[in-house]
Amino acid sequence: MTSGAAKGPKKANLLDPHAIKHLLDESVSEIVTTKGYAEDFRLSNVRLLIGMVIIGIALLAQFTHKKFPENRDFLIMCIYLVLNAILQFFSYTKEKNAILFTYPPAGSFNSTGLIVSSKLPRFSDMYTLTVASADPKSISANETVQLTKSVTKCYMKNA
Repeated sequence: MTSGAAKGPKKANLLDPHAIKHLLDESVSEIVTTKGYAEDFRLSNVRLLIGMVIIGIALLAQFTHKKFPENRDFLIMCIYLVLNAILQFFSYTKEKNAILFTYPPAGSFNSTGLIVSSKLPRFSDMYTLTVASADPKSISANETVQLTKSVTKCYMKNA
């Protein structure tokens, strides 16, 4: 699978489905961003902020006047249960299978970006790519487009 004339062919271990999916996701992200869609990092930044809060609370618990056995309940309750549950819920409800969030292209009449998501089920060669509007309730939102193809069609033996 090639990504352009300037770069050589990309290589992946064909026996590793995670490497194949990662390579396909990376190629799709490159294609979408070269078509004028700028990547939207807001969701990633919120996840990083939640992670920093978790680390801050862990540091606070580490360096308080109480030593470990006395502050164990505080650590378990705040960090591992509450904040990690919030982080997982946030990932499950907002990200789902998304590999890329974009802004609308510059100079476009469209007011919504894209959400690009993919699936490659375990023990399957069928890669499903879905492109949807970031705001499906917007007037300028288009219908969701879904494409399912076998990954065996994407690779060349001699590359």
